[in-house]
Amino acid sequence: MTDSVMSKAATMEIPINSNGDTGALAEDDSLEQDLQQVMVSGPNLNETSIVSGGYGGTAEGIIPTGSIKGPNMQHSTSSSSMTAEEATRGVAVEKYEAVKKWGLNTYKCTKQMISERFGRGSRTVDLELEAQIEVLRDTKRKYENVLRLAKALTNHFYNMVQTQHALGDTFADLSQKSPELRDEFGYNAETQKLLCKNGETLLGAINFFVSSINTLVNKTMEDTLMTIRMYENARLEFDAYRSDLEELSLGPRDAVTMARTEAAQEQYQVHKEKYERLRSDVIIKLKFLEENKVKVMHKQLLLFHNAISAYFAGNQEQLEQTLKQFNIKLRPPGADQPSWLEEQ
Repeated sequence: MTDSVMSKAATMEIPINSNGDTGALAEDDSLEQDLQQVMVSGPNLNETSIVSGGYGGTAEGIIPTGSIKGPNMQHSTSSSSMTAEEATRGVAVEKYEAVKKWGLNTYKCTKQMISERFGRGSRTVDLELEAQIEVLRDTKRKYENVLRLAKALTNHFYNMVQTQHALGDTFADLSQKSPELRDEFGYNAETQKLLCKNGETLLGAINFFVSSINTLVNKTMEDTLMTIRMYENARLEFDAYRSDLEELSLGPRDAVTMARTEAAQEQYQVHKEKYERLRSDVIIKLKFLEENKVKVMHKQLLLFHNAISAYFAGNQEQLEQTLKQFNIKLRPPGADQPSWLEEQ
């Protein structure tokens, strides 16, 4: 063992200075400790390095043996890296194509929109359908105004009912503390309590009316208008590709132009089918919306009229019967407040 170590030490290169003299080692003690460590532990083949320079020289020539692999390992590593690279390249190409397609479509639609604004381009017009769309938009604006006013009425009436409730409690308290006016305060207390009860019943009817109008305006009508916006975008795309096809048809008949014309014809056909499909969807939704609107408003307007008339006529029985007729259930007092279990 000692001879082997000494032979290793003897074969180590000794650095030579520029003047030809031999350079001293860093420290003999350090070298001795390194030799002892080699003798005890031995080299780790996975971490052994091949040194091309002298002992204690720079690390420029060090090559980790962990990077030296057999042919099979190199083939496996190169195959996996190539697969990952191809997948990354494929994703990049897909994104590039998507952005390119979006940019081209946006350019064509913007060009068509500007042409229509300045009266240079032609647009596809369905007079009957556009008139129905305009009527729907005008109806939605008016129903939104009805909804806003109904909500304001609900808020004002709720405040009035709360005031009547507080006034009735005050009259009842004064009736107990003023013996000489007990009857008078008592009558007024009972009247305010009755008005408060009827007011809460009317509030239930108005809240049901507001909820139904809100659903009709902000859900049913909005859903139809969303389909209409999709239809209008499809119409703009259809006209943009139609104009593009018409321009190419008027150009020269060489091979390049014919290829572009054929591609434009395919895109025109795709957008034409999309436009016609959405146009059909809009016509169907407008029809069902009109039927639904008439049905809902007939019921809600009848409820609103009967409830308001019964309340101001002081007919408590008719007011309660109106709520039963439309299956409206009132919330018990304090129902909006969470229970102690929910607060935990």
